[in-house]
Amino acid sequence: MQNETDKAASRFLGKKVSGSDIYNPELLVSVPRAENRKQYNIDNNHLPFVGCDVWHAYEFSSMTESGLPVTRVMKIKYNCNNDFIIESKSLKLYLNSFNMSRFGQTVEECLSICKDLITKDLSDKLQTQVYVNFINENSKKIEIFKQFQNIMNNIDQTSLKIDRFKESPELLKVETTSDEQEYYLMFDSLRSNCRVTHQPDFGTAFIFYKSKKHILEHSLVQYLTSFRSEYHFHEECCEMIFKRLQDILNDNDELFVCALYTRRGGIDISPIRYTLNCQEKDSKILSDINTLARGCINQ
Repeated sequence: MQNETDKAASRFLGKKVSGSDIYNPELLVSVPRAENRKQYNIDNNHLPFVGCDVWHAYEFSSMTESGLPVTRVMKIKYNCNNDFIIESKSLKLYLNSFNMSRFGQTVEECLSICKDLITKDLSDKLQTQVYVNFINENSKKIEIFKQFQNIMNNIDQTSLKIDRFKESPELLKVETTSDEQEYYLMFDSLRSNCRVTHQPDFGTAFIFYKSKKHILEHSLVQYLTSFRSEYHFHEECCEMIFKRLQDILNDNDELFVCALYTRRGGIDISPIRYTLNCQEKDSKILSDINTLARGCINQ
């Protein structure tokens, strides 16, 4: 039997939907964050992290009143401390309702009107402030998280055996070091599945932590691989990884987790979660976060 979250999310998922040729904010569906957070002892009223969800819509298009087509990549950002996320297919259908709608006399007027409408509709639906930005054709792709190293370079690939494919935090192993050390790790084979359609989602995980505890790299690979048969939204996976790592580190250790998922249906999602002390102390990571959240295309 579906829970309330899955019922809300499945309004359009897995169904043939014609969409709309007329701008239609009623297509948007919000999904509560709290239900999944409860499973991992994340208190919705006292979150152990700060962060945001960043979306890129690569196929946004509308028209001027004279029928001139206007097409841009659109970036959407909202903080993770609100109560809802937007279900991705409903967002795609909503954005598609702009395709044959006409706004403004010029390209600039069209984009300005669309930005205002989308900002208001998403902010109202999510009950939080949503930021919308269009990336023009002259924007460059900017490389971010350059200091992170592929974790596969730190393990013996020939001896590592992986046979757990449901999220298994008990796989994580640590050792204690004499001094605090910083770790910048990247795992480019993150895979999970949509909790409603069961379609696979692929992404790259970026993990930074500063601690006297060292998470053994082979155990981290085993743990991240254990998501391959999990069924969760992207934001949920990022928060699960964050919480499991925080549970095995020391209190007040710095921790940062970001998952850059590849696009599906013309949209990608990039959830970011980190401890407040990470934000305050690590300017390199904060710079990358701000770059991702402001204007560049992440991949």
